[in-house]
Amino acid sequence: MRPESPCCAAARPAAVPAAPPVPIAPPSRAPGGAPPGRKGMIRLPGGTFRMGNDDETANPGDGEGPVRSVTVGPFHIDAHAVSNARFAAFVKATGHVTDAEKFGWSYVFAGLLPPGTARALPAPAGTPWWRGVPGATWRSPEGPDSTVRGRERHPVVHVSWHDAAAYAAWAGRRLPTEAEWEYAARGGLDQARYPWGDELTPRGHWRCNIWQGEFPHVDTAEDGHAGTAPVDAYRPNAYGLYNTVGNVWEWGGDWWTEGETRVMRGGSYLCHDSYCNRYRVSARTANTPDSSSGNTGFRCAAD
Repeated sequence: MRPESPCCAAARPAAVPAAPPVPIAPPSRAPGGAPPGRKGMIRLPGGTFRMGNDDETANPGDGEGPVRSVTVGPFHIDAHAVSNARFAAFVKATGHVTDAEKFGWSYVFAGLLPPGTARALPAPAGTPWWRGVPGATWRSPEGPDSTVRGRERHPVVHVSWHDAAAYAAWAGRRLPTEAEWEYAARGGLDQARYPWGDELTPRGHWRCNIWQGEFPHVDTAEDGHAGTAPVDAYRPNAYGLYNTVGNVWEWGGDWWTEGETRVMRGGSYLCHDSYCNRYRVSARTANTPDSSSGNTGFRCAAD
């Protein structure tokens, strides 16, 4: 069972048959189509850190605690989430077809749709702010009439765990373990709530892309963004990583406790303290590997 996570999209209905995997084509060496190697990655030395959280901010059932000492070895990790531009290069080189494209739809936040469109589409039980939009894909984040033109530097969304793993394999990388992700996201700070410390808005400045206002009806966008922000928005943490909380959830390499869903970390632009404070470095959630939504992306790691 996946945790109760209103800010995450619902899982893709089990009644829908799983789409067959698409083989990953050999990397293209055409201009702009070569895998990125270690470009854009940060090498971290690894070490022992205190992982997790068991104070009053932890969400019951999420499995954040107990706080425990965890050791990770040296590894590389992307400075920021994979962008639309980089994912487009992968698709051009391999011909990859995403799960959302195979199924023909993906989840979009209703507030990003025209009112008439939102009202005409069914909503998942328990999360009425989501809509299963026909034709919503990484190329068309809000449906067929939308485009990523002008959002090349925004994180790719509507990608499933399968899609993220396929990109990582093409790039000669992998998805980070939960321990690696949290070690990197903390930026060397011990048990801090956010990548920059314990205060959400130090000196009144927003440091991440989350919801401000009254969810799900009013987003004042005080942080400068409604919907996704560029992958390198805001200041990076002390290790040089951008947007490890807020903006988009990031798929990880680990299974959730029950082994039927994959872990996601970091929260998204839909998180708000009134119902979902998962924009903390210790917060976690999960979804089925074939699920996709307009607030889920990924970054890669490498040995």
